[in-house]
Amino acid sequence: MPGGRLTHQERRQIALGLADGLPYAAIARSLDRPTSTVTREVMRNGGPTAYRADLAHHATERRAHRRKAPASRGPESAPQSHGRDADAMAEYEETFTTVLMASGLNKMSARVLTCLFTTDAGSLTASQLAQRLQVSPSSISKAIAFLESQSLVRRERDERRRDRYVVDDELFYQATIASARANDRLVETARRGVAVLGPHTPAATRLENIARFLDFISESIIRAAEQAREVLHAEPGATAHDTATPTPDHR
Repeated sequence: MPGGRLTHQERRQIALGLADGLPYAAIARSLDRPTSTVTREVMRNGGPTAYRADLAHHATERRAHRRKAPASRGPESAPQSHGRDADAMAEYEETFTTVLMASGLNKMSARVLTCLFTTDAGSLTASQLAQRLQVSPSSISKAIAFLESQSLVRRERDERRRDRYVVDDELFYQATIASARANDRLVETARRGVAVLGPHTPAATRLENIARFLDFISESIIRAAEQAREVLHAEPGATAHDTATPTPDHR
């Protein structure tokens, strides 16, 4: 199996495979590459509908050049700490961004969230985000607005009265609850349809079953999130036993 970076020709084959509607696994087999390689390549370069071989190749060359060049750090840049390897961090951040994009986030929102999650402080200013990601402040502003609307980040004022964008343990819990509650309106609308369509018709039965399913899923997620909430506040080094979901007292 070939290793190393994808070649320009391989990227053209990926583009042709996407145009033909082939799944990532089939494209990967034709290149004798792992499916994960093709998936990361496509997701980090616009996704299946916007992937362009030439643009992807140039973007990869630019990223490689930036890694080889000495990093210019401004006053607000966060240096690598704890002896972390810069290349390993860059690769990990790309992988994390790809996973977030696959879950439904657009590329810039995924990059911003990755940046915040992998920062020890868990918070950065808009200026720091723009500098670290090498994008315009307006791109950061749009991504933050979306992430705030999804309860994935929150805004704080620091001692210098600058807005800082924060990810913390409670936000992840709140985002899970908000996601579960997003089904409530669909449940309510489906049940209104039962009355309109007639309670004993096939269409009404279908809507009622959908409502019951979503209701059950939402309540299960909320109940599980409440029970597991303490895991988000576990001390470093805590074992799975230490943060296990509490069991009811049967006494």
